[in-house]
Amino acid sequence: MSLIQEKVKQAVGLLAEFDIDLWLTFTRESAINGDPTLVFLAPGPVTWHSAFLVGRDGRTRAIVGLYDQKTIEDAAAYDGVTGYVKSFKEPLQEYVKAVAPAKIGINFSEGSEICDGLTHGLYLTLLATLTEIGMEGRLVSAEKVVSALRERKTAAEIADIKAAVKRTEAIFRKVAKFIVPGRTEAEIAAFMSAEVKRRKLAPAWDPATCPAVFSGPETAGAHYAPTARRIERGHVLNMDFGVKVNGYCSDLQRTFYVLGEGETDAPDEVKRGFATIVEAVEAARRAMKPGVQGVAVDAIARKIITDAGYAEFPHALGHQVGRFPHDGTALLGPAWEKYTQKPYQALEEGMVFTIEPRLTVPGRGVVTIEDMVLVTKRGAAWLSKPQKDLILIQ
Repeated sequence: MSLIQEKVKQAVGLLAEFDIDLWLTFTRESAINGDPTLVFLAPGPVTWHSAFLVGRDGRTRAIVGLYDQKTIEDAAAYDGVTGYVKSFKEPLQEYVKAVAPAKIGINFSEGSEICDGLTHGLYLTLLATLTEIGMEGRLVSAEKVVSALRERKTAAEIADIKAAVKRTEAIFRKVAKFIVPGRTEAEIAAFMSAEVKRRKLAPAWDPATCPAVFSGPETAGAHYAPTARRIERGHVLNMDFGVKVNGYCSDLQRTFYVLGEGETDAPDEVKRGFATIVEAVEAARRAMKPGVQGVAVDAIARKIITDAGYAEFPHALGHQVGRFPHDGTALLGPAWEKYTQKPYQALEEGMVFTIEPRLTVPGRGVVTIEDMVLVTKRGAAWLSKPQKDLILIQ
């Protein structure tokens, strides 16, 4: 069964769970400004106004431009595919009238970017179309359906994420042998990018910052491109990196310590900082179970960091990963306004998260670990091999 077939089938069950009769995804010129959910509904971009309809009763239909019809039919995920030439309106109105749904879920959300794929212009178009048949009052947000569809990973999705993680770890092991004092952040990043290309993979996010490489104190901290800064002895080096396998991402961070002259181990302050991070990651993982809110998990790790005397890290503890490195509504995060309702979403079986606290060791650099876990019935299981020890660079 293909991903699209799998996800359309999954959506039928979600509609019953969330009491929505018809889920309607409406998009156009999707290669430019498409709905992020479309990847689960169509094998490629669509051009003209297109509607993908999944019913609570199991009936499904796609209404697309004539030249997209055969592509959608080949996906074999819908009971029928209607190809139009002059207007989408008549076939859409006819189908919706035949279904007669009490609630029509559409893809808008104030708090979740993955569920907010319907542009305002398309909303106005859709509203006018449904008003003509007296169904404008039946529109509701499909946020819960879209969130669950992305967040509850199938076995095939998890397998792809595991494969991406395995390949990322292999490149981290290889670059550890390449790092030496005097090399620049940019040179290290270029080495890793070459490995990605050699293995016929793709970076998990923008190649300008994947990998991100940060060396020593007073670095940019995160989400910044590698620089000409040279690796120095006595400094901490950390990297943020991931790849894609079949469209699914990994997202890991590793921390290295570059031994000073005569050193055989990291200094106590670096080891203490790293041990604090390891403790925070493990405590957070143990707290992750279905039904637990992300805000509670974040608070556990955050308290360990601050109780040890370090400043509070200025971001969420962890995010979901899927087809994008940040991909899901639920978040392991604090109750900050920018995160809206995400930290209050309950964890569910099948969600994939990162856990990534950080702290700064003065004069040495940023210490952080980012590992990935899968939420199961019993708790959170590692998808990556967690970093438990500093990687020492001679």
